[in-house]
Amino acid sequence: MCDAHPELIRAARNLGAPATAACPICQLQELRLITYVFGPRLPSHGRCVSTAEELAKLNARPDELTAYVVEACVSCRWHHLLRVLPVGSSRPPRARASS
Repeated sequence: MCDAHPELIRAARNLGAPATAACPICQLQELRLITYVFGPRLPSHGRCVSTAEELAKLNARPDELTAYVVEACVSCRWHHLLRVLPVGSSRPPRARASS
């Protein structure tokens, strides 16, 4: 259960935003939120986004990207996928043909 990859814990420690809740496993206030974005023209391991400005730049891209927000405890190494969000594809949606 507490087996987060060392790279995830490093990102949580150095780039993660503090969560408002305590870790559900160890009850320490060491829970951090980390956002990774995946999609075309990004590294295969994704891109760790650490600022709102960085996310806004990715959101302005025409590519369809996906952001994964993970909560991770830097103390006990528990982690959980919190949410998945669409990012990018700033093009207006195509009009559907009426039947």
